[in-house]
Amino acid sequence: MNNSVSNTARLLGAGLRALLALTLVTGVIYPLAVTGVAQALFNGKANGSEVSAGGRVVGSSLIGQSYNLPLEPGQETPEPDLKWFQGRPANGLGENTLNTQYRLILSGATNLAADNPELVEQVRAAQAAVIEDNSVPGHPVEPSEIPADAVTSSGSGLDPDISPDYAELQVPRVARENGLPVAKVQELVDRHTQGRTLGFIGEPRLNVLELNIALKELVTKG
Repeated sequence: MNNSVSNTARLLGAGLRALLALTLVTGVIYPLAVTGVAQALFNGKANGSEVSAGGRVVGSSLIGQSYNLPLEPGQETPEPDLKWFQGRPANGLGENTLNTQYRLILSGATNLAADNPELVEQVRAAQAAVIEDNSVPGHPVEPSEIPADAVTSSGSGLDPDISPDYAELQVPRVARENGLPVAKVQELVDRHTQGRTLGFIGEPRLNVLELNIALKELVTKG
């Protein structure tokens, strides 16, 4: 009996020591080590890839945001602010009705099939909006000019980038709305176009937030 109690106490003691040791290693030392390495070697990425302008954080380079006008009385959907470059449509699993700068509640695709009537209607509405918003005197937009990313959301619904084709389609409108020469805005687009990762992964792209920050600086300089 005494041996049984002694063995039980010994096993419980060993288990408790193992629990404390593993808690210290996996719950304190390992997280601190990973955090330290991340902060030292990948500080920007570890802190959310924040983008700053004018001395304050204005967003993340990883999450697309909206550039809309304030809601008018009786309006349910805000109109896009046409002086800015616009990102991809943000369609996903659920909408955020409080913070209109970030429309979606969470990351995720619509999961709609290519022939789903709801998706077809979304694409047609987006196509009509792109034509209406970006057609300026002397430069009407034709349906054949509209790239896929202008009328479809990404797999996450939060894509921060657009294709060079979509950015160039918006150049005449952005130039007109801001009173800038088209050549200056086109130069801005060319300068912010990023190539494929490692030269072969993905597609050329522009980060809309960074592009609009540069646009604001260009407008300020006149």
